[in-house]
Amino acid sequence: MDNDVDENAILAVAHLYHSWITGLVLSLITRKSPEVASDFVYRLFRRQHREKFLPGLKKLGLDQQPHAIAAAKYHYFSNQLGGVKVEYFEESERKAWIRYPPPRWMWAGTAICAVPSIVNHAMLRGWHAHNGVSLDNPNLGFVCTKTTVDGAPGLEGYYLEYERELKPDQRLSFSPDESCPRIDPATLPELDVDSWPTARQAKAYRNYAMEYIRNGLPLLLELLGPAEGRQLGHLCGTQIGMQCYDDVTRRLNITGGDAATFLKVFETLLRASGDDVRRKHDILERHSWRLFPDIDKRQTLFEIWCAPFSGLLSVHDRFLRLEHDHGDRFSIGEQSD
Repeated sequence: MDNDVDENAILAVAHLYHSWITGLVLSLITRKSPEVASDFVYRLFRRQHREKFLPGLKKLGLDQQPHAIAAAKYHYFSNQLGGVKVEYFEESERKAWIRYPPPRWMWAGTAICAVPSIVNHAMLRGWHAHNGVSLDNPNLGFVCTKTTVDGAPGLEGYYLEYERELKPDQRLSFSPDESCPRIDPATLPELDVDSWPTARQAKAYRNYAMEYIRNGLPLLLELLGPAEGRQLGHLCGTQIGMQCYDDVTRRLNITGGDAATFLKVFETLLRASGDDVRRKHDILERHSWRLFPDIDKRQTLFEIWCAPFSGLLSVHDRFLRLEHDHGDRFSIGEQSD
């Protein structure tokens, strides 16, 4: 883990960002429309795919395996590192299953009841349907057989290398009459512990959740426009911070209700996020921002990013506020009348 940051702080950060991306999708479903939320999810997963898939194959040592197997194993290992419940079954070199049993990570808790099929399918279109394109294999597609949002006990499907080249609208198909074979847990692949020691796995778990927000916030502004995007993102972030306060402080084992205590909470979360921060009395100085190092994005996205932490503070003490100079210096002050 980063320097002296402990695992509980890593878990607190992962939980906060995980909750936030789920909350953003739900906010778009309820405050805009399922179609807008579907567009957001599609673009988000396609963006993440383009950034992560091919480099991830190499990191996981899968880049030389048959394409159907490589695609399915990538999802198995990468989601496992992200704390997602996932299973894998290899039927042949040309057909490999991937299965996500409940609880679904992306639609955590009761959120599963609010996610329509169109939004869930957008995730598959954004990522699973594009693996063949990224691998330069026009014969590789994904067949979805079950989805939890439609009441099945898991999202499942298989990568299949067909004997023919697929048209774009054939790269993702649905076959609900098929079911993944029974999977013996003893047969599931395991990570190479020498390549993936505990410290590296902990960082991957944190990064998995944070990456959704790193890509999701700019996309929100692109999709809704700067003004509406900031408004919805800020509201959602504030709500998530308030809802996560008990869980976050429990994980950090930090107690007390004064300003100094919250500054310690905030400092711990920033350090666990990978930021370089230094405490000087009642001032917290940040010297690097891991999530948004680009200065242009920092200026545009900072107010939205602050929202969950302001939400945390409002539960800690609703008469305090988080004061800042747009990212480099933070302090806790009294709410003005």
